[in-house]
Amino acid sequence: MLGGVIGARFQDDHGRGGPGAWWSLCDFDVQFEKHTILRPDLVGWRRESSPKPPVRPAALRPDWVCEVVSRSNTSHDRVTKRPLYTTHNITYYWVVDPIARTLDALALCDGAWVEIGVYDEDDVARIAPFDAVELEVGRSFAPPEEGVGEGAAEEQHRGEAFVSP
Repeated sequence: MLGGVIGARFQDDHGRGGPGAWWSLCDFDVQFEKHTILRPDLVGWRRESSPKPPVRPAALRPDWVCEVVSRSNTSHDRVTKRPLYTTHNITYYWVVDPIARTLDALALCDGAWVEIGVYDEDDVARIAPFDAVELEVGRSFAPPEEGVGEGAAEEQHRGEAFVSP
């Protein structure tokens, strides 16, 4: 759903007054090294660095990546992917937890990740690199389902939170 929120204002604004100027794609392969291809949950390029949408696998370094964590992939996202994002100078890294309904936004500064904000579903904030507009963080999550166990809720949120064409 975040892909739709960001995409609507930053990719193809349809005249709604958003800033545009980004390509944002879901589950898109990015080649970081000759034999290292990762698939961030969401990935974005400023149009000034990529005038046309990247082709798969993208060899061009993205400006922003977003990972949606779950029990099955938290270690891979935080321990394996995060250092590669640092090494390859990804400017912004967001980590979304659909169960806790939080978004951690990080910026790379002098080779280290700096927390620029931690947000929950009640927040409305300007979050870099998309700080040209306010984002209603709660709109980015799938609606909570009453009576759904945590494991089932995790899979429901993993499939729906922050993903949009």
